[in-house]
Amino acid sequence: MANFVQQVVSGLASGGIYGLLALAIVLINRSTGVINFAQGEMATLSAFLCWTLMDHGWAFWPAFAATLFLSFGGGLLLEAVVIRPIQNGPLVGIVILTIGLLIAINGLTTWIWGGAAKQFHGPFSTAPIRVGGVAFSKQDLGVIVVAFVAVGLVAALFARTRLGLALRAVAVNPLESRLVGIRASTMLAVGWGLAAALGAVAGVMAAPSLFLEPNMMQTVLLYAFAAAVLGGMESPLGAVVGGLLLGVVLNLAGTYVHWIGGELRLAVALALILGVLLVRPSGLFGRTALRRA
Repeated sequence: MANFVQQVVSGLASGGIYGLLALAIVLINRSTGVINFAQGEMATLSAFLCWTLMDHGWAFWPAFAATLFLSFGGGLLLEAVVIRPIQNGPLVGIVILTIGLLIAINGLTTWIWGGAAKQFHGPFSTAPIRVGGVAFSKQDLGVIVVAFVAVGLVAALFARTRLGLALRAVAVNPLESRLVGIRASTMLAVGWGLAAALGAVAGVMAAPSLFLEPNMMQTVLLYAFAAAVLGGMESPLGAVVGGLLLGVVLNLAGTYVHWIGGELRLAVALALILGVLLVRPSGLFGRTALRRA
């Protein structure tokens, strides 16, 4: 029983990272209809920025806060300079552009910081905390808390602020939101900035356990896509729940189904998605679209 609880907590930690990145993917997809394939590389770049600040003597939390600010600004700039000029063009063109951004950002991080893995010292130690005979990693618990705080702040932004209401309005109907005075272009830029900041949280939280290198988030991005599809590409809540569920299921499967191990984790994730989509194509929290004949 103790091992089961430990694996669940560890799964929630990794699932929190998947959920944060999946939430970033869903936010952009809801507002623009685009799947951002560069989301993982953007998160990796943010983690490198945080590592650089710490390497220059910054403490973790000030470096983390500065990284979130820089990532948000980078997301705004990326939308304004790269995405906005072609946003009225074919959707496939924007998707191909995000794939190009993936390659470009990966090359940039390799050129600046090199391809060798770097040790990232996070804010949480790996020392265990024992509760009732069960040992929990401080790092896992810390990642879970940070992930839930980040998701809670985003939820409060959308539910309690005028900015959040404007972002939701643009995501639902950009044309009508313009008619009531909302600047859709500004809201789209804010959405990209918010997604970049969420990706930064995921990248920085993943770096201590994955080691920091240019390809660090590529596999995590696949799990994030799996979480987004599992929860529903139109549902921010579904993205988070899908990430947590995926993290726990993969951890338990890798522990108790010995032939899965680490090599087949991605295959299990894809099989889980396939099973859900066969039963509910819109995902667990997505809305089923009705078509009239």
